[in-house]
Amino acid sequence: MTLRTRILVLISALVVLAGVATASVLHASARADRKNQTQPGGPRVTAGTVALTTGSGSRMIFRNMAWGPHRDELTTVPASNPSGPRTASKVKCLRFYAAAGTGVCLQSVHGPVQDTYRAVILDTRLRQTARYDVPGIPSRARVSPSGRYAAWTAFVGGDSYAGTNFSTRAAIVDTRTGKLTPSLEAFRVVKDGRTYHAADVNFWGVTFAADDRTFYATLATKGRTYLVRGDLLARTLTTLHTNVECPSLSPDGTRVAYKKRVPGLSKDAPWHLYVLDLRTMRETPLAESRSVDDQVVWRDDRTIVYALPGDYGADLYTVPSDGTGKPRRISTAAVSPAYVN
Repeated sequence: MTLRTRILVLISALVVLAGVATASVLHASARADRKNQTQPGGPRVTAGTVALTTGSGSRMIFRNMAWGPHRDELTTVPASNPSGPRTASKVKCLRFYAAAGTGVCLQSVHGPVQDTYRAVILDTRLRQTARYDVPGIPSRARVSPSGRYAAWTAFVGGDSYAGTNFSTRAAIVDTRTGKLTPSLEAFRVVKDGRTYHAADVNFWGVTFAADDRTFYATLATKGRTYLVRGDLLARTLTTLHTNVECPSLSPDGTRVAYKKRVPGLSKDAPWHLYVLDLRTMRETPLAESRSVDDQVVWRDDRTIVYALPGDYGADLYTVPSDGTGKPRRISTAAVSPAYVN
């Protein structure tokens, strides 16, 4: 047998072995998917129609984390039955929020070398109306109560709020005009009554008031975090309270729920949930003892909804906003909820 023939035989054998290995992997993956789709106790998910307005009662829309063909898709359930059967939309999001028939969906775009990210504005039927590049890994998303403004936060350095070596970009877009503010660093910061400048400022976790002008967010600088009140017309950010991260404004606009760093907790799980009365600046610790790394959602003026790690990636929990009661899991394999009517 000549050298050339030996080489050809070797190449043919390698091709056959590669084909067998690929087929084995695909077969195992398909078996795993079938198993996960029928796993006892797992949520039942079927394809259907999902809309951001219903006209027939409140619904919860969220990113489905259950394994199977609809993983990462936006799915919906009746708000009154959050653990019930799910209807999937085919629209995939890493982070999502919606209000007044407008949605913002933060997505990954898989590339040959690395993934990129984008923010997609959705209409009530989940059709894309605009798209914006996101400069890093998506983290938070919000829409104003009127649907006019959308905001998102991305990590552009580091990958966790728990550490200190990270950088973020918080953007706001006017969904009517398309005008984008790519970073809140363009706003003037007012701290202790004076204009504040620092090279290390970071912003994240935007939440909107109902007046289409006021919003709240987190400012980080010099190793501390602050709740800031933003003014979209004056383009200012004014500090209000210390040790506030990922604020979420109550529907009545009087309180902010947020995560607060508590001394003595692990550096990897340092937070406790609190609610701040914006008139009195009085803080109320909530009854959830676990560390929550999420921008919580208000189900109504009395109830907070948030995600914690679960078997599928994340589960949704609820707790009263007045510090009473106890946490209750309402949905498995779910994250990034929004309530629509």
